[in-house]
Order: sequence, then structure tokens, then C-alpha cells
Amino acid sequence: MLILGAWTARAQDEAARFKAAGVVHYSDFGAKGDGKTDDIDAIAATHAFANLHGLRVKADDGATYYIGGKHLTAIIRTETDFGKAAFIIDDTEAEKRDASVFMVSSALKPFKLEMIRSLKRNQKKINATLPGPCLITVTNANVKQYIRYGLNQNNGSSQTDIFVVDKNGNVDMNAPIIWDFDKITEITALPIDEKPLKISGGRFTTIANKAESKYNYYSRNIAVRRSNVTLEGLEHHIKGEGEQGAPYNGFISIGDCSYVTVKNTILTGHKTYSTIGTADKPVSMGSYDLSVNRALNVSFVNCSQTNDINDSKYWGILGSNFCKNLLYDHCTLSRFDAHQGVANATIRNSTLGHMGINAIGTGLLLVENSCIRGKNIVNLRSDYGSTWQGELVIRNCIFVPANGNPVSASLIGGSNSGQHDFGYICYMPEKITIENLRIEDSAHPEAYEGPAIFANFNPEMTNASYQEKFPFIKTKQVVLKNVTTASGKKLRISDNAFIFKGVKVNAGSVSGK
Repeated sequence: MLILGAWTARAQDEAARFKAAGVVHYSDFGAKGDGKTDDIDAIAATHAFANLHGLRVKADDGATYYIGGKHLTAIIRTETDFGKAAFIIDDTEAEKRDASVFMVSSALKPFKLEMIRSLKRNQKKINATLPGPCLITVTNANVKQYIRYGLNQNNGSSQTDIFVVDKNGNVDMNAPIIWDFDKITEITALPIDEKPLKISGGRFTTIANKAESKYNYYSRNIAVRRSNVTLEGLEHHIKGEGEQGAPYNGFISIGDCSYVTVKNTILTGHKTYSTIGTADKPVSMGSYDLSVNRALNVSFVNCSQTNDINDSKYWGILGSNFCKNLLYDHCTLSRFDAHQGVANATIRNSTLGHMGINAIGTGLLLVENSCIRGKNIVNLRSDYGSTWQGELVIRNCIFVPANGNPVSASLIGGSNSGQHDFGYICYMPEKITIENLRIEDSAHPEAYEGPAIFANFNPEMTNASYQEKFPFIKTKQVVLKNVTTASGKKLRISDNAFIFKGVKVNAGSVSGK
């Protein structure tokens, strides 16, 4: 056993042995792995030593590491294999609820870019010479966007953008700048680690907190704050959820980074609790096992969850904000969700459960080779204006409205009264392409007229006398090809056809059979 800092001759010999082996184990620093002794000090010390000497970390197979409520974060900067070990994270008496248990971080330090005072949407280059590729985060605190409407209403967030540039300041146009910044109050460059880092294995169990059901989020998690990271083969389970509990902000929490892949991972949806929202009315609290914020090029590949993706007792598994290029591939999960915007998102080869696909943002939203069991194929979030400035493509999919419950189905959900200022112009997708879609709507209510392309986005807007204070820019074109229904009823535009009277619908091969 080596205690970091106890530099006896024996300790120095053991340190030399670890360096020669290229790997260090938690037991080398005193971890018991008996499932009872709090091992967080030993775990953190192991990673600190490994970071100092560039060594891999390996958990002891068969060990069960208990992590109590102590406020201490283990910093991971080297390859880590949690292997077949188990980790018990006890949140019942956490000293600091928003402190991560593990943080995958970079040794590279961010720095300010003082000379850049404005930016333009789709700008291709910034005037900066950098040490290498960097993640740029820019803010204008004088402009508020995403001014939320509804039960969780708020005053919005400062205008924010995040993008990658090379050492010469050239912007990666696969994740372009999406806002005009007339003024910049803060702009930061974070150098990107170009060497990939892998974190693998481990069976993690959270003993859930029993705090009051308020918006006091727990983040006792694995946080990824470094670019070029792969997490593979992790499992996360939850036990001890009772009558009340504070929500969670993601067991895997990805932020301020780019090029992150989570693969072959098993997650767990959190129990849904309710509280009083900012509108002084009861509201269900979002509680996430996956969280992605201010991150680019994040992929979830072959991920699933332990509980039923269609069980509404459990909240949808992902929440995200300020992201670009998010991907689900071969995933079976209860929800995909982009709150404060995503630029480009892809759902493919996947099954989405009761909370479906929820998004606002820009660019291309692509859903292909997937089965969607939510209320809509895509719900454009009404609390942020149901805005998507770009294109929506649905291809080779099966839609089971409300998981087969009797509902009047609509493919694209959302609402916008045109009376609320969200801090930006709100758009519906300019072009919607729906190709090779099967709608399993045989279980439907009486007087069902068939599935609608659009939900009734504004029931009050039934004629030209209605005036939108903040106009909602409608879809220009819908292209349909090979759309079939189990009910035998044909696809129609909406319950409120007036709103969409200017939409051009190219209906090639649409049938009820």
C-alpha cells in the first residue's frame, strides 16, 4: 500500500515498480474494496499518482468500492479500466450534492481571447493564433435567449455559442457559429487534447438521495470535461428511490468538450418526482442519467437502460443544452431531448420510448431506421417556441403513437401562440421530408380522422384576424413518399388546417393500409 506523499524508501521503491508496470490499482493506495469501507480517498489518491506519472489505472476485479458522502472528486487524466469492479455511490448523506465523484479532465488550461469583440453566424474564421485546436465558448450577457415559457418559465440565458477552431482560427463548419454576436462579454479558448482517452467497464450503483423534492440537482456522477474521450462498457443502476427525492443532473455528464463517445453502456431512468415550478403550479421534475451541456460531436452508440423505456414512472433519460452534432445510434432509450438548442442531431437504428424525441435548434434533424413510441415522432419543445431553423428528415421509420395507446396521432408536435418573446425568431422546419414511414395507429379513439402531419400548434389561430406579436415562421414544404397507416386512414395536414394553408405538400405514395 502506498500513501501519496509518504515518501519513505519503501514508498519510492513501490512508486518505481508502478511506473515500470505502467499501471496502478486502487488497492495499491489502500482501497479495501469490501463494499463497506469508504474508499474514495484511496481512489482519488490512485488517480492523482497516475496523473502525475502518466500511468493507467485498473480497478481490482471482484472488488466492490463503497463511496460515501465525502466531498472529494477523483480526477481522471489517464486511461482507466473499471473492469469488473462494482462501485456503490451512497447519496443519502452527501456533503456536497453538486460535486462529481469522478471527473475526466484535461491538464490544458483555458485562456481568454481579449481581441475578438463580435462574431457573425456562419463566420468561417476568427482572428486568433492558437497553440492548437481549441474549443471556443462565447457569451454576450447583454442578450437573453431561450426565455422559457410555461410552468418552468424563466428570464432566459445569456447568448451562448460553442465551436471548434484549428490553430489558425478556422472554424469547423460541421458545427458552425449559429448566432450573430454584436458584442461579446466573454470569450474563452480551451485547448483540445488530441490524444484519445478511454474509460471502460465498471458496474456503478447509486443509492438515491432522499432529499426534499425540489430543484436541488445532484451531480454525484462521472463528469467528462475533456475532449477526445470514449466511455465504454459502463453500467449504472439506481436503488433506494422512495416517496421523495431531489432530481439528478446526469450520472454521465458531458460538458465543455468535443468528440466524446459513450458506447455499449447500460443506464437507468430516474423516478419522476413533482414540485412547484416557477409559475407556482405543480410540475414534474426532470431527472437525468445522461446530461450534455455546451458540447460538440457527442455520440451514444449501442446504449440501453435497465428499466422499461415506456414506463412513465421514470423520467426521460437524456437532457441537453447548447450542443451541436448529437447522435443516437443503435440505442434503446426513453428519450432524446435538446432543451436550449442543438445544431444538427441524428437518431438512427434506435428505439425511443414514452418521451420520444424532443428538440429545438438549427440545421438537420435526421431520424432514420428507428422506431418511435412517443406521442409524436418529433416534439418541437413548446416551452422554447417549437423552433427548428433548418430541415427535418424522417426516413425508414416505424411510429407507434403513444406506445399503442388510443390517441389522435400527429407526427410533429409543438405549439407557439406568437405572443411570447423567446429571445429569437421562431421557425418551423423549412422543409420536412418523410419517406418510408409506417404508422401503427390501429388503436385509436372514436371519430379518428387519421394521423396528422402537424399537431394544432395554435388553437386560437383559425382565421386571418389572429395577429402574432412574434410571428412563428411556418414550414414551406413537406415531401411525403411511401407513408402507410395501420388504421387504413390517410395522412392529413392538421386539426387546424388554417395555420398550414401555405405549406406545399408533395404527396407521393401516401396510403392507408
